[in-house]
Amino acid sequence: MFGKFFKKKKNKKAPPLVDLEQRPLREGDIVKALRYDLGEAKIVEVDGHLHYESLANGQRVIWVKMIDATTKFQKVKKIG
Repeated sequence: MFGKFFKKKKNKKAPPLVDLEQRPLREGDIVKALRYDLGEAKIVEVDGHLHYESLANGQRVIWVKMIDATTKFQKVKKIG
């Protein structure tokens, strides 16, 4: 009876961790971030979550905030 009133849980997959040119990213890679004025940043893991850490000022941004809404790729470019 109550099944029609509650939303069913959907199995959502996390978007792939790739840059704008569809190159795979992993922890330790150096990238040029195109958001949040990070400049060049390194991918680091903090408390089980990946973050972009700015090499210039140490600011950290979680990887989820860097997802481009139209392409579902990260708003970064891999350096090297």
